[in-house]
Amino acid sequence: MRDKDLAGRGDRFIAEGRVVLQALLDAEAGSRQFVIEKALILENRIDGLGALLDRIDPACPVYVAGRDVLDAAVGFAMHRGILAVGRHVPAVSFASFLSNLPDQALLVAACGISNHDNIGGIFRNAGVFGADGIVLDASCCDPLYRKAIRVSVGAALRVPFCRAGSIGELVGDLSEQGFEVAGLSPHGAEPLSTYQPGRRLALLTGTEGEGLPAALLDQIRTLRIEQAPGMDSLNVATASGIALWHAATRMGRTGG
Repeated sequence: MRDKDLAGRGDRFIAEGRVVLQALLDAEAGSRQFVIEKALILENRIDGLGALLDRIDPACPVYVAGRDVLDAAVGFAMHRGILAVGRHVPAVSFASFLSNLPDQALLVAACGISNHDNIGGIFRNAGVFGADGIVLDASCCDPLYRKAIRVSVGAALRVPFCRAGSIGELVGDLSEQGFEVAGLSPHGAEPLSTYQPGRRLALLTGTEGEGLPAALLDQIRTLRIEQAPGMDSLNVATASGIALWHAATRMGRTGG
């Protein structure tokens, strides 16, 4: 039951663990962007899952097995005894995804993120700070990869996301929909601490190593996170969290 075995099978993915199963059920009941197709539960976990299992559609198969069977099916013992096959129902198009956002909107636009820990961290930050969604360029890794979902603590199933084309197409489409695109870079022209976002903001993050292309940085507003001298730049997931906190606070999305 490897993630790569699901490649080409209609946006299907593996959800593992109680927290992720609950997030999948919440997503299925809420946005309808996700569907749970079947579940496989370790026999000694059943008694503690009654409330969650009651929420599963009666037509959805739920299989129960002993540890030997589960380990053999999964291929390794690190499965937490709770597994489900989910299916993502993506937006019809990037344009329709953007058109369904509120008038005041906060997005993260991720470009070239290849590390599943980082993509999971970005989704977790977006969920914590109330972002309306995440936009991924064509080169980003899969946020529904098992490890990415786990690192996101289920936020990959809660925060709406959509894939766009290249980074240039992504920025162009966002601008046409009234978004200010602000690129995060150690060499940004403005300090993040003084930045005041407008009603529609897309925080643009680049690859883990090279960051955003220099040619693109010359075309958009750029922000830098002030830091102590002598150190390298922040990890991309950490930088997204700081920038999201700043933007969300000034857009009235935090507190309480």
